[in-house]
Amino acid sequence: MKFNLDNLVKEFDELEQKLADPVIFKDQKKVREVSSRKKQITEAVELYKEYKAFADALEENKNMLYTEKDEEMRELLKSEIEDLETKIPILEEKLTLSLLPQDPNDDKNIIIEVRAWTWWDEAALFAWELARAYLTFAEEEGYKTEITEKTETENGWVKEIIFEVKWDWAYSRFKYEAGTHRVQRIPETESKGRVHTSAVTVAVMPEVDEIDLEINEADVEMSFCRASWAGWQHVNKTDSAVQLKHIPTGIMVFCQDGRSQHKNREKARSILRSKLYAYEEEKRAKELWEARLAQVGSGDRSEKIRTYNFPQDRVTDHRIWQNFSGIPHIMAGRLKPIIDALAVADEQAKLEAAGKGQI
Repeated sequence: MKFNLDNLVKEFDELEQKLADPVIFKDQKKVREVSSRKKQITEAVELYKEYKAFADALEENKNMLYTEKDEEMRELLKSEIEDLETKIPILEEKLTLSLLPQDPNDDKNIIIEVRAWTWWDEAALFAWELARAYLTFAEEEGYKTEITEKTETENGWVKEIIFEVKWDWAYSRFKYEAGTHRVQRIPETESKGRVHTSAVTVAVMPEVDEIDLEINEADVEMSFCRASWAGWQHVNKTDSAVQLKHIPTGIMVFCQDGRSQHKNREKARSILRSKLYAYEEEKRAKELWEARLAQVGSGDRSEKIRTYNFPQDRVTDHRIWQNFSGIPHIMAGRLKPIIDALAVADEQAKLEAAGKGQI
């Protein structure tokens, strides 16, 4: 057979045995490591078992065909062999993809930050529209979302918005959105009908808990102030908003979404952990997707990953040089064709790098 992954099946069985042992739950970090590894290889193990069954059936049918005298039975065997010979290459392709190295953050919840950059008012409007598209897409895909922070302009658009996306494999779906997004359209304030270009930046950060990253409390400066988000009934009544500053890196987080100081403090810590994790990843390997500084860069339009051209009803992703029409639908949250195309291109690039079929 082309594949021999019996050792992987053995590892999978051992992981299941470890998770069935109550002793392991005394060490939550170990639980996460074992669970994560099991999740990473589950698809490959299931596909391999199916592949092995098909390969065994194909070999058996060919042996039977060699000795079978009955013509009707021979025709039946030929039909089954043909069917298996069609299915096995498809299964091999899936199995090859499942064996490619995975991003260790793929199965994590995420924190997305959308920030207006160039051409301020128009960028603030587009930042809000893009954030809403992400939120709608996430909810339609079955993810749970929650806005953590939102800094608005006077007209209700956003300078910056941060929100959580929770459920299995959230990072794997949204990681391709990190970078600078450019928009070309005629602003509402433009009296001469000229097309303006503006940009927003998107950072996609895996959610990190205390088990993954410990923060020295002495390195964090905490301050409190009164929440000021429009529409709140308790505005200026309590010091519920929380600001954290990580002194060694200068990273700051502000959270005023929760009605209680305790909730805002926990949310702010979660965001700070994710930002510090991304910061450390950026130092170790700038080329990684999850590195926040590598994602956002300087915010300059020359670093764009995607352009939204409203007059021509065209969205262009510059990494795969593919165009998508129907901007109103895309901005309404129908991002699946774009995200799927990027995922396929990523898989193809990995296959080429690894040498297709050379496992």
